[in-house]
Amino acid sequence: MNNLHDLWAKRFAHYMSEVQKYMRFIFSGHIAIVLVFLVGAGGYYYSEWLKTAPSDFPTAYIVAAVLAVVLAFSKPITLLREPDQVYLLPLESHMPLFFKQALRFTFFSKIITVIVPYIVMIPLLNATTDLASQTIWVIAAILIVLRWVNVQGEFAYRYANRGANIWLDYLVRGVISALAIYHFVLNDLVFGLLFMALLFVYVTMLAGKVKAQPVPYEHFVKLEQNRMMSFYRFANYFTDVPHLRGSVRRRGYLNFFYRLAKYGKQQTYVYLVLRTFIRTDDHFYLWVRLTAIAALLAALVDLPWAAFVIVGVLSFATTYQLKVALLSSHEFRMDQLFPVPEQLREQAVRKVLYVFMTIQAFIVAVCALFVSPHIYMYMVIVIAVAVITERMTKKPREI
Repeated sequence: MNNLHDLWAKRFAHYMSEVQKYMRFIFSGHIAIVLVFLVGAGGYYYSEWLKTAPSDFPTAYIVAAVLAVVLAFSKPITLLREPDQVYLLPLESHMPLFFKQALRFTFFSKIITVIVPYIVMIPLLNATTDLASQTIWVIAAILIVLRWVNVQGEFAYRYANRGANIWLDYLVRGVISALAIYHFVLNDLVFGLLFMALLFVYVTMLAGKVKAQPVPYEHFVKLEQNRMMSFYRFANYFTDVPHLRGSVRRRGYLNFFYRLAKYGKQQTYVYLVLRTFIRTDDHFYLWVRLTAIAALLAALVDLPWAAFVIVGVLSFATTYQLKVALLSSHEFRMDQLFPVPEQLREQAVRKVLYVFMTIQAFIVAVCALFVSPHIYMYMVIVIAVAVITERMTKKPREI
């Protein structure tokens, strides 16, 4: 039906325009430098470890587990909107045409999420298994087929069950996919194909249930809204997203940090920025995640220069994203009613950033005690990178 084809084309064009609008801020020159350092340091450390990798390393288990998890999560991208629950009801019998295009786009957009991890694991397969080059690339083709089947399977399960107990579907498809990949890595084609056939049967059974069910517009609309909100939250770390509203929590156990804001007119923004950072989930959990990653890597990476680079990159990422987020001002704030100079806000953001980046530096240094005696270097690198990044980062532009 032409109007459904046109509807998908318009939705897809708008979606790509929306993504490109924010991606140009995400993949800026700063992030490109971060990615180069991360890939370089990670690649070098990985290659050095492969030189000493034991021959009995459980490669098959690791490859199967990692790729099965990636394959299991195959959420459909439908681009449905809330008004569609009403306006598309008369076209419900023709919706398979719309969903066919949606699943095709979902498949092609998610191929990279399974192929890239597999390509990263190819050196591990070459170093610890006896697989021939042809077999390794045959497995890559099989992974593409498994991605298609998993995309169809998750869509069918969500369609038939309105997303109820989706974890059960993840578990079934994940286990079957893992067993298939495991046997292919062991060069056992018979059992590998057997488990692939089992996955086909499971998905076919789910597809049979779809025919007897009405279109679950509400579930797919909610799924699409959550997906786009996740993207907007991520983009908000790099630029101002006007229509984004994050969730907040009180976190009373961190109230002692408010003592940093002394009583007085000049401390208005310090108090406001502290409350914004501590109570806003997006800001606070960003700092927690990146601090935890930096601490974990500092405790595990025993190559000093590689650890220094990674920790410095994460310090840059934390400072850059938090400064952009805390300086975003698309919403009305009560402090705008009071005669407080606007430039004090940037000074307050700088003070709060320095405090929490110093805490991050201390945590990383303590964790680095496991592998390095030069813990002071970790503190110096984290704080120095944070100061330089804060000074060079400009106030975000509004869209």
